[in-house]
Amino acid sequence: MNIASIEKYDLEKMYKIYDEWPKIALNSFESNQETINFENVKHIVFSGMGGSGAIGDIFSSILSKSKIHVNVVKGYLLPTTVNSETLVIIISVSGDTDESLSLAESAFKKKCKIIGFSSGGKLLEFCKKNKIEHRIITKYHSPRASFTSYFYTMLKVLYPLLNINKEDIIESLNELEKNGQKINSANLNKNNPSLNLAEWIKGIPIIYYPLGLQSVAIRFKSVLQENTKSHAIIEDVMEASHNGIMAWEKPSKIQPILIRGKNDSEKTKQRLDIFLEYFKKNNIECKDIFSVEGNIISKIVNLIYILDYAAIYLAIKTKTNPTPVNSISFIKSRL
Repeated sequence: MNIASIEKYDLEKMYKIYDEWPKIALNSFESNQETINFENVKHIVFSGMGGSGAIGDIFSSILSKSKIHVNVVKGYLLPTTVNSETLVIIISVSGDTDESLSLAESAFKKKCKIIGFSSGGKLLEFCKKNKIEHRIITKYHSPRASFTSYFYTMLKVLYPLLNINKEDIIESLNELEKNGQKINSANLNKNNPSLNLAEWIKGIPIIYYPLGLQSVAIRFKSVLQENTKSHAIIEDVMEASHNGIMAWEKPSKIQPILIRGKNDSEKTKQRLDIFLEYFKKNNIECKDIFSVEGNIISKIVNLIYILDYAAIYLAIKTKTNPTPVNSISFIKSRL
């Protein structure tokens, strides 16, 4: 693979945005966006679909050990428990996502605290009309390619409220810069882990994940589906131990990928090791994908960078333009 072959199929040059992810992330966190700190927040709901929804999954993982109750909503219905002590965070890159606009209206009627994040659109108009907090974030190429712009801008705005350690954010930015040098388009060789994974995938990947890295698996599935226009499966490794593992007793074109965090808990490490042992015993080739060392933000963001870029390289390998999402447009046109 070389730049010429990438540009032959990546007609909108998505890969160039990914090459700039570390810089976009840093600029987004160092932007002049105003931070916010709502009072008396006991419950947070993240709302978003697709790439926007994945950001909610990531924040949920980051906050999993906090005392704040967190929900991620991908659809039209708020939890019945929302009230004036609930903060509803609406994420829509376009600002025109039907489900997100509906939830914003519902949250307003229920007197929830609300903040919206979008590049403009109807969500901005709704927030202005109803004097609701809103932050405009730059869109790069597409919702999925805008991940670092949205995630790090939201970290800038929300980290005091969410009690996220600023040093953890800085560490994740430094790791992103180091990772980018290994996986970007200037390093198209055998030392590129994203390219190696793309070269390995020949069938339908099934992504096994531990609970703390569920957001990474969801994101990888989504970008594989959008970029390569092919199927992908995800399974919680604990739950799969009681059902999904049985499917491997028959020959299959499915390819297992194990997502691991450095310093996983002993129970998690043990379960993933057992899966690896099972696959080796049954001559099933699988891939281990490890996070970087560090805090949960560093682990999640850098796994996403590796796996997102793998999905771009896989699209090129299969002679597919990663950008168009015609089937999604068909669904939206009928709403």
